[in-house]
Amino acid sequence: MSNSTPSSESNTKVDTLAEATINHPDFEAVIGLEVHAQLQTQTKAFAPVASEYGEAPNTQLTPLCLGHPGTLPQVNEELIHYTVKMGLATGCEIARRSIFARKNYFYPDLPKGYQISQYETPICFGGELEITLPTYKKRIGLTRIHMEEDSGKSLHDQDPYHSLIDLNRAGSSLIEIVSEPDIRTPQEAYAYLTRIRQIVQYLDICDGNMEEGSLRCDANVSVRPRGREAFGTRTELKNMNSFRNVEKAIQYEIDRQIALIQQGGEVVQETLLWDPNTLTTRSMRSKEEAHDYRYFPEPDLPPVVLDEAWLESVKIALPELPDVRRARFIEQYSLGLDDAVTLTDQRALADFFEALVEASGDAKVSSAMILSNVLRVLNERGWSIGQFPVGVELLAQLIGLKQDAKVNSSAQTTLFMELVDRHVNHEGGKADGAAGTAAQTDVEAIAKELDLIQVSDDSAIETFVDQVLAQHSDEVERYKEGKTALMGFFVGQVMKVSRGQANPELAKTYLLKKLDQ
Repeated sequence: MSNSTPSSESNTKVDTLAEATINHPDFEAVIGLEVHAQLQTQTKAFAPVASEYGEAPNTQLTPLCLGHPGTLPQVNEELIHYTVKMGLATGCEIARRSIFARKNYFYPDLPKGYQISQYETPICFGGELEITLPTYKKRIGLTRIHMEEDSGKSLHDQDPYHSLIDLNRAGSSLIEIVSEPDIRTPQEAYAYLTRIRQIVQYLDICDGNMEEGSLRCDANVSVRPRGREAFGTRTELKNMNSFRNVEKAIQYEIDRQIALIQQGGEVVQETLLWDPNTLTTRSMRSKEEAHDYRYFPEPDLPPVVLDEAWLESVKIALPELPDVRRARFIEQYSLGLDDAVTLTDQRALADFFEALVEASGDAKVSSAMILSNVLRVLNERGWSIGQFPVGVELLAQLIGLKQDAKVNSSAQTTLFMELVDRHVNHEGGKADGAAGTAAQTDVEAIAKELDLIQVSDDSAIETFVDQVLAQHSDEVERYKEGKTALMGFFVGQVMKVSRGQANPELAKTYLLKKLDQ
């Protein structure tokens, strides 16, 4: 990422009166992020071999991945397609003609001695992303999005004496998303990364899993006195394997640079490794510039030339993006902003919600079911929505039982957890997301089996009410003297004597009738 001054500071649009700033009266930070997203292409970027995460080391290789003499790369069309989708989704200009370049450097996990990337002519450039923080919104400019291949992976914790190399990842399809230096706080960096992940997931081009390395981030950080336009000396942060670690590492580096300057020292341009155990950085090497990589056009690949008709077809096929979907949820389903934001955070969750609305016929109740029950279970058990084992048809049955007054709220919660537990694949204690659609069950039969069907028979309810009033004559007198808050007590007692099966609304009706006599 270039650390040259952007066209103007006003190019960063802020939707409130003031930007968030780091908590220092004399300095501000200037941050740019370089995000690599590993694309979910069927094969690698330039070689016809799969690149599945988690396979045995060095089993997903061809001579082409290793750069053997006589091998020639061939560009994966999915790589171009997915990159253009990301560019269109972020408002980039799309280059009708772009070329690949060789980025030359020597490292043990780069068997060819160079990486096929793009340099002077990226395929996407000049877009922006809007981020949302608690008190303001802000647009972060994008310098470029370009295609490249991945390197292998060095493993430093598998052998006490040696570093090992796994080349399965070498040659996998990547895009690099380079921001303008518009980010000013660690919190903005976190929000920006969250936004990147959300978009690549909506586009279904990357799973966005930072822990597994399919989304990786390097941060360029500098500080400058407030009011000064020129940037300070920047450092590059690497080895940050979670969004929170990115936030922590940037905050640490800002504090370190400010303290160094205040003590009369100078910031050295270098690459730093973040240590998540000590929450500190350590020097890795001097920071490279573009000329250090000796870029030159890739001689074995032709230019990428995009046809206008093809580009238009990609635009038309773009999915509904999160902002548009959120606005539609508010309008179509009368959801509040906070609920709509939560439900559209992940494409899979938004899809699940709409499928439940279609099955149940009630958007408000479906929203409550997901926000109150489904998300709680996902958080407690560490599942994704794709792993949730109960299908929407079963949840719709459960919603229907409550709407038909066949179960009360407490019984509905009990039934929900029963459905989850019955549909979990107990082999290894993991959920099977497919089980919810395959194993169709009669939820009302389960409610009867567990004796959870609500009693709404008038005579039975009246009997429960008479029993409670007879047992609590003192409370009856206090109620008649004006302590009407005791109504909750009486309803609770009716639920107790009925073992939770009484219809609470009907019980309250009979209580009012008898207490007001």
